[in-house]
Amino acid sequence: MSSNPPSQAGGAPPPRLQLAGITKRYPAVVANSGVSLTVRPGEIHAVLGENGAGKSTLMKIIYGAVKPDEGSVHFNGQPVQVRNPQEARALGIAMVFQHFSLFDTLTVAENVWLGLDKSLALAEVTERIRAKAAEYGLDIDPLRPVHTLSVGEMQRVEIIRALLTNPQLLILDEPTSVLTPQAVEKLFIVLRKLASEGCSILYISHKLHEIRALCTACTVLRGGKVTGVCNPAEESNASLSRLMIGAEPPALTHRPQQLGATVLRVQGLSLARQDQFGVDLVDVDLQVRAGEVVGIAGVSGNGQKELLYALSGEDPRADAACIEVAGQKAGRLGPAARRALGLHFVPEERLGRGAVPSMGLAHNLLLTRTGAVSRSGWIRVGALQAHARDIIARFNVKAGGPNAAARSLSGGNLQKFIVGREIDAKPRLLIVSQPTWGVDVGAAAQIRGEILALRDAGCAVLVVSEELDELFEICDRLHVVAKGHLSPSIDRADATVERIGEWMSGLWHADVQAHLAQAAQAASQQEGAAHAQA
Repeated sequence: MSSNPPSQAGGAPPPRLQLAGITKRYPAVVANSGVSLTVRPGEIHAVLGENGAGKSTLMKIIYGAVKPDEGSVHFNGQPVQVRNPQEARALGIAMVFQHFSLFDTLTVAENVWLGLDKSLALAEVTERIRAKAAEYGLDIDPLRPVHTLSVGEMQRVEIIRALLTNPQLLILDEPTSVLTPQAVEKLFIVLRKLASEGCSILYISHKLHEIRALCTACTVLRGGKVTGVCNPAEESNASLSRLMIGAEPPALTHRPQQLGATVLRVQGLSLARQDQFGVDLVDVDLQVRAGEVVGIAGVSGNGQKELLYALSGEDPRADAACIEVAGQKAGRLGPAARRALGLHFVPEERLGRGAVPSMGLAHNLLLTRTGAVSRSGWIRVGALQAHARDIIARFNVKAGGPNAAARSLSGGNLQKFIVGREIDAKPRLLIVSQPTWGVDVGAAAQIRGEILALRDAGCAVLVVSEELDELFEICDRLHVVAKGHLSPSIDRADATVERIGEWMSGLWHADVQAHLAQAAQAASQQEGAAHAQA
């Protein structure tokens, strides 16, 4: 299909995409109700809404993965019925899903090849991936099996796969959650260039500042219905929040806290990678004390996965003394034994590790909680369901009750349940990976507020996140991980986005030496002044 749409009267091109009256009903919920949406050629159009507002369902309808019950779709001025993603790609529609559609046992290149013209040889696709990755700063090895990738690296594969189709309409769902600030700016340059060439972009993000900086139009959904259309550049974060959730998110209070004993101590942790595509951990030192939140920033794939496996007990190869939890040597202990010491863990993968997809929410509690299991081994189902209801209510999880299957929830609502499950356990040490990935501003504020409440109650919290804004908002101290090395910690007050962004490239050594030299010089000057006064 030509990239130049047919002209309307007066010579103006028709909308790239026009939805009218789109409705999709499920047994327990109406996901979309009479939704209309217009995207112009070359427009970067945001779709904004809280978790469960119907954004993902609407995008899947456009992409042919879900069939609407009512409504019409026009593409380049022509009525279309997109029956499957293959037809969408033939029209020129590409999508990067929040939950990825990749085959674990295939390589990156093989996964990308499946969605492209089969006249291309695999070797040619491999070279195109390398070229696109270099062009966009999305570092990825096309020969790696997908099962060896982190979640962030999988997202890069999806973005590259979409861009290789040269789409007329590109749908991006939370595309910047794994990028450094510098890489986000580079991606924005690419997206603006695509838009200037006529490509239309549908952009889903909960980062309001991104939407305001990048997008030229915005449609807001609430409860499956359109509640507003605006130019985000003319709005504030507060006004966008009001459109999306009906209110501004509550402000977080970060009170000074008296620190307690060291709850997590990591000394000289070095671990060889478990597969050829992993990252070696090299001499990692880390400590987290009761009453503080320590953050670890870094580009995905730099050792976060390996470090989290070692800390959670999924990888018990470390020397026993390398990792201490609550004063106990824990390097060789498994997850259950570390949980008995008070360590609770939220992994970055919601489905498959954080929750069993086919199991109900109540039974997913049993992954880390045994309070509803009797001494004889019987599950007290009523108590389990009541417990799940409490978490659903406390964390405002939109679900069809305690027996709703984990996979039936939107990504953000499942995240709220999993984080809520671990916070509700009142841990002594909480380790959280990507705590608010994919959740709306209201839910993100709630989760961050709960983390700070845990900290204020004396819990030690370690947060691993690619969201720098989040780390600056909730952390007392920050580290950066790069190529398996962990930087020294830096107080939040001394950290800047630019400095942390540089450290993400492993450039902290000279910075730290300069900082130490400045501190020594200042101390020497103070000592000299004291002698002079004496």
